Amino acid sequence: MPLVAVAGITLLASLLLPFAVKPWLVRMGVVDVPSARSSHVTATIRGMGVAAALATVIGYAAAVLLGVVTVDRSVSAVVLCIIAACAAVGWIEDLRGLSIGGRAGAQLGIGAAGSALLIVLTGQSFWWLPLAAVAIAAYVNIANFMDGVNGISGLHGVTAGTAYAVAGMLAEQPWLTAGGAVLAMSFLGFLPWNLGRGSVFLGDVGSYLLGASIAALAVAGFLGGVYVEYVLSPILVYAADTGYTLLRRIKAGERWYASHREHVYQRLTDVGFSHLQSAGAVTLCTIAVIILGFVAATASLPVAALCVVVAVLVLALYLASPDLIRRRRRRSKVTRLPVT
Repeated sequence: MPLVAVAGITLLASLLLPFAVKPWLVRMGVVDVPSARSSHVTATIRGMGVAAALATVIGYAAAVLLGVVTVDRSVSAVVLCIIAACAAVGWIEDLRGLSIGGRAGAQLGIGAAGSALLIVLTGQSFWWLPLAAVAIAAYVNIANFMDGVNGISGLHGVTAGTAYAVAGMLAEQPWLTAGGAVLAMSFLGFLPWNLGRGSVFLGDVGSYLLGASIAALAVAGFLGGVYVEYVLSPILVYAADTGYTLLRRIKAGERWYASHREHVYQRLTDVGFSHLQSAGAVTLCTIAVIILGFVAATASLPVAALCVVVAVLVLALYLASPDLIRRRRRRSKVTRLPVT
């Protein structure tokens, strides 16, 4: 089956390319130094997103050559260009840094140019252009903000990619199926490198790659008429975590734009979760919301409404989880105090 071959080729490339990329990163001195928003304490090699980016390009090429994408090749080409351009901005950020304005301008420019091409290809109204451009730039940053514990980005790529691959099959959009499979396999191959001994990080090139891959597929899918539930459900947990954290910081009078480690997934590590447990909690909630969204897309109105309510409850429980766990542990300590 061609799709299986594309997935296998992408996974193999993602697993093997780091053997060549890691020594190159070492020679270049691309190292992640712990900062105010870091959950690690030692300097670690970053930039392994280069390998995932190369695997992504190989996967898209395989999808075309093996005939998985026989129509809408132009859509796949634009999606890949958005992904590659954002990854390039992330690589520049890894190497020498960019000002906030320069980074935002580049992301919005890529989002606007890519969205304009997608609008032309899908025949949609240009009224969607501002929203689509902002959505791409925003999710690139959201993925970057959420890349703070081992495993979280790899698992998110696998989860979102699988969801979009299934959505493509259900919506009969081969380009979306192929793009989702390539996304999932590119980040599945990264996981052993990130979770094993001597682990490495994606770096900005990798987190930008992840955010752009998901956002470009979501925007292209939305413009192409794919159910909005299919498009939005994979991104809701990440978006909710980032939005909720931003509001908490603004309410507390903190500099919301300054580096920090107050995201829900980071606060879970503060209450005792390991990196993998925190990443797992995010992933499980994302899977739950995806399933609910996919059911809601084609269900009757009462069932769809119930799915929406349950999805909101899942998001609310996730956002409240660090505080709930902390309170429960405090009560447990109180009940264990010896009576004198």
